[in-house]
Amino acid sequence: MGYTIAQKIIKNHLVCGEMTVGSDIGLKIDQTLTQDATGTMAYIEYEAMGIPRVKTEKSVAYIDHNTLQTGFENADDHRFIQSVCKKHGIYFSRPGNGICHQVHLERFGKPGKTLIGSDSHTPTGGGIGMLAIGAGGLDVAVAMGGGAYYITMPKMVRVNLTGKLSPWVSAKDIILAVLRVMSVKGGVGKIVEYGGEGVATLTVPERATITNMGAELGATTSVFPSDETTRKFLKAQGREEDYTELKADDDAVYDEVIEINLSELEPLAACPHSPDNVKPIKELEGKKIDQVCIGSCTNSSYLDLMRVAHILKGKKVADNVSLAIAPGSKQVFNMLALNGALGDMIAAGARILESACGPCIGMGQSPNSGGISLRTFNRNFEGRSGTADGQIYLVSPETAAVSAINGVFTDPRCLGAAAEIEMPEKFLINDNMVIDPAPVEEMDSVEILRGPNIKSYPETHPLTDSIEASCSLKVGDNITTDHIMPAGAKILPLRSNIPKISEHCFTVCDKEFPTRAKTLGKSIIVGGENYGQGSSREHAALAPLFLGVKAVLVKSFARIHKSNLINAGILPLTFVNAEDYDKIKLGDMLELPNVKDEIANGKQVTVVNKTTGDTIVADCELSDRTRNIIIAGGLLDYTKENS
Repeated sequence: MGYTIAQKIIKNHLVCGEMTVGSDIGLKIDQTLTQDATGTMAYIEYEAMGIPRVKTEKSVAYIDHNTLQTGFENADDHRFIQSVCKKHGIYFSRPGNGICHQVHLERFGKPGKTLIGSDSHTPTGGGIGMLAIGAGGLDVAVAMGGGAYYITMPKMVRVNLTGKLSPWVSAKDIILAVLRVMSVKGGVGKIVEYGGEGVATLTVPERATITNMGAELGATTSVFPSDETTRKFLKAQGREEDYTELKADDDAVYDEVIEINLSELEPLAACPHSPDNVKPIKELEGKKIDQVCIGSCTNSSYLDLMRVAHILKGKKVADNVSLAIAPGSKQVFNMLALNGALGDMIAAGARILESACGPCIGMGQSPNSGGISLRTFNRNFEGRSGTADGQIYLVSPETAAVSAINGVFTDPRCLGAAAEIEMPEKFLINDNMVIDPAPVEEMDSVEILRGPNIKSYPETHPLTDSIEASCSLKVGDNITTDHIMPAGAKILPLRSNIPKISEHCFTVCDKEFPTRAKTLGKSIIVGGENYGQGSSREHAALAPLFLGVKAVLVKSFARIHKSNLINAGILPLTFVNAEDYDKIKLGDMLELPNVKDEIANGKQVTVVNKTTGDTIVADCELSDRTRNIIIAGGLLDYTKENS
């Protein structure tokens, strides 16, 4: 039996475990990336391990999230990260150089290599044939220190692409079509691998758009073959030596196969408030809009923005629409400026933003109250835009641009013949905003620069014999990390200050939660299906840890958030019987009478509702390693004990 692309990369990087679906495996990690919203905490964790120099082939810290300087906090974090990078062997991508995933794809990603990043959209790297996985900051810190990265061996899903996209239908429409089929939880425990004759018709940026939004499927990662198209892209980036051919064996076996005929696709939109709430644009056509935002790590490539510039050239943005465009990298921005495309955008009335995440994570450009905003981004969770009642639709750059001109939802196929935008034979290469680390002989003299907003990792404790705690919060299905730990311009600057940021924990769902949890001292959260979907932010585990949350009992977890809870020493429990969810109410006193013994022996965990008298059985699915992490009080304690 042959291997899939992902299985080949896993096999070449396997350091422990067996490639059996559902078993725990450890992988050697070649590259890591962080961004500034998660990076400060990741580097605080790395420092706590006491390892002088990173042991990966390449580790890069990007400044792309917290670039609004409304106070000293963001600037202090950036200064801290830069000093850590210089001392410990990490490359530092300065603010303005671009969004981590776009820049990493352009300048550092290599087919066949493993990459983990403290951002859930790290699978963007799958567009050039990397095994690129989003992870919590502590997992990234361990990998930088030379430790393995552990995942549950996933199932393999093949998305077979046939045919060719019609004019004005784009890669964004492909991934929206996959989301419509699989849903936001359909990829949990799976790697999505693309193949078929249609792959050859897609450029690397188009492939990266698709793998980027594989995160919205809940998938471990997504990956494309590394082929002649990949080689041409790397050659145009001056990196042809990084090319390696990579394809699935003809007799590779997949657990699931999905067929997508590219010729049959039409322009699509993900409607509020979920990426899988997908409808054809033709069903929305004529509906008035208020705002259009083009960019993010999903759709900010040179190819995307050249198509946008073509549509906008000689036109004017509708009077009722605010159009903002953010190029994904300095490389893209500079090339658009030099070839005149940037001028076409500006002349049409576009507002040009810096090369950063910006509106995607609520950093500016919040729509008006109840406003309809078309965005080329990857998430449209309620409130994520910074406007609580904002109506956010996810669309392609082509749909976004033509709709901005007309002031209403518009099917881009009305434009007639499509623009023939070719990939450059040579990109403009200038890495002067990437700062190299200090040489080994100079690292000891580098001073780490800390501002007053940078606080220590929250205090942790080993698992106790029993736990007795109130239910401090009960929530429903599809709770995202944006619900747990909101983003946005007011809250993101607190990412290096867990005590302060915890004051905002779950306030989207219950404004009283932080005060209630702190008053209780220790508590348990109860939730529904797909709890913790979305961002990789470990703050969604660290803030509850600081507030005394001992366990989270839900119907099912999203992958990264479950790992972050384990890393923080918080018990991830799932109902054996889903109907037991109804047996717990806010304020009920819950007891886990034999929890340490049950965890140590791999048993199910008994949960007694002392308020009602009900006994509930919960699963705690842990490997031998993660069981020891929980007992130790979290990954940091476990790593110290075993280093």
